[in-house]
Formats: sequence, C-alpha cells, structure tokens
Amino acid sequence: MAPSGIDGRRILVVEDDSSARESITLLLRIDRHVVTEATNGREAIDLVRRQPFDLVVLDFVMPGMLGGEVALKIKLMAPTLPILMLTAYLEKLNDSDKPVDAVLGKPFAVDELRGVVERLFSPQTAANIQASQPINQTETQ
Repeated sequence: MAPSGIDGRRILVVEDDSSARESITLLLRIDRHVVTEATNGREAIDLVRRQPFDLVVLDFVMPGMLGGEVALKIKLMAPTLPILMLTAYLEKLNDSDKPVDAVLGKPFAVDELRGVVERLFSPQTAANIQASQPINQTETQ
C-alpha cells in the first residue's frame, strides 16, 4: 500500500542493472507512481530535457557517466527537480559526487526507499530544494 499523499508522481529511474531497475520500478508502480526507465546517464539527461519529472532515482555507478555527473547535468537543467542517489559505494562518494537531495545505500529495505521518496515529496523538502538550501542526506550502512 502506498504511503498517503505521494501517489501519482512522475519518477525517472536510472539504473544500468536490469534486475535492480525492474525491482525499483515495480515498487514505485505498486505505490501508484508513473515510472519511466533509463539504463544510463545520457538517456536520463535526454529524458529530462524532453519531459517533466517529479523525482529522479539515480544509480551512482553506471558505465559511461557516473551518477554524480548525471545529477549535476540534471540540476543545471532542472534545479528544483529532486534527485535520490542509490549506491552500494557510500564510502566512495565525495561532495562533488552528491549534487543530490538524498542518498540511499544499497542494499536497502522497501520501507527505506518509500520513506526517502515520501520525504522528498514533503512540502518542507520541496521548499528547501526550491530555495537551493542543503537538506540532510539519508544514508544507510
């Protein structure tokens, strides 16, 4: 069952691993979101140029372009678009890799993903993103 008040958002899932991408997409669709998938950073950037999204869920390690570079390019095009970065390499992230609004470590529980998505759609978080103020990162061990 979807957490209250967050269903129906347009979410772009950017993940090169097909199993992970399909799992994340399925969960978000169960929660009644409209999900578009991209398999790499260039595809994601092109999709953001062509259509509006309410959230980008972005893998950090992908061939061709790391998630930090993709996030930076997306933020230059759409500064208020929230980006959730997923990674199994939290220890390898540095500040230049995180022009994002939240980070979630892999593996993660379904409720963790839902909680971060709900927080990113909250009015307070949206106001922080709109004002370009940093918000607390969500990280798991």
